[in-house]
Amino acid sequence: MSEPAPVTLLNAEGASPFVLLCEHASNHIPARLGALGLPPAELSRHIAWDIGAAELARRLSALLDAPLFLAGVSRLVIDLNRPPGVPTSIPERSEDTAIPGNLGLGVEERAAREGAWFHPFHVAVAALLDRRQAAGAPTLVVGVHSFTPRFQGVDRPWHAGVLFGEAEVFGRALAAAIGADPSLVVGENEPYRIEPGVHDYTVPVHGDARGLDAALIEVRQDLLADAAEIEAWALRLASALGVAAGRSP
Repeated sequence: MSEPAPVTLLNAEGASPFVLLCEHASNHIPARLGALGLPPAELSRHIAWDIGAAELARRLSALLDAPLFLAGVSRLVIDLNRPPGVPTSIPERSEDTAIPGNLGLGVEERAAREGAWFHPFHVAVAALLDRRQAAGAPTLVVGVHSFTPRFQGVDRPWHAGVLFGEAEVFGRALAAAIGADPSLVVGENEPYRIEPGVHDYTVPVHGDARGLDAALIEVRQDLLADAAEIEAWALRLASALGVAAGRSP
């Protein structure tokens, strides 16, 4: 059986100013890695991927007419939103679960994973952004993610969060636009904060370093449990992104 591509680009010529990334779209473990020594039940958990994020990103891409990059490998193999070399890039433990196939990896195996999955994904993203910037096309970079309702024994009260680095105007406008619905609790830089060189790659590299507005959208995964909920969130986020882009300098 052939392995999925490290990256799938949908709607490459989309007219939207938004370029969407879903770095945790897949829970696929390549056959040569033997499921990293994990049982199937672990690979269905959030530790392996962002549950519901790929479906949400696909609907957003269609609604916005936006290019979308989808990852083809689980973040347990290599996390495409972490700088290579940091401990969480190829995690030996995720939440409360040890990852046997990641223990004690040598330089050669780490480089092989970076070359097979990390670099192809980000080279493809960079190439599209290069073309758009060369053409003078307005461009905003948005990562689409989901998060667990509870982490390490602590409840997370947010329905959604917007994470940003240097693009504070865009990030805060996006959070405000989503939070215009009084029934929602929306966090700024929640459920975690972007730390360039430590926790994140997409926003610092593809956004901030290029001078492009960039943010990650996080939606609580229990709110993406079926197609109707995903559609509702896609419509909500498409509207909010349009509002936020209009407020961005």
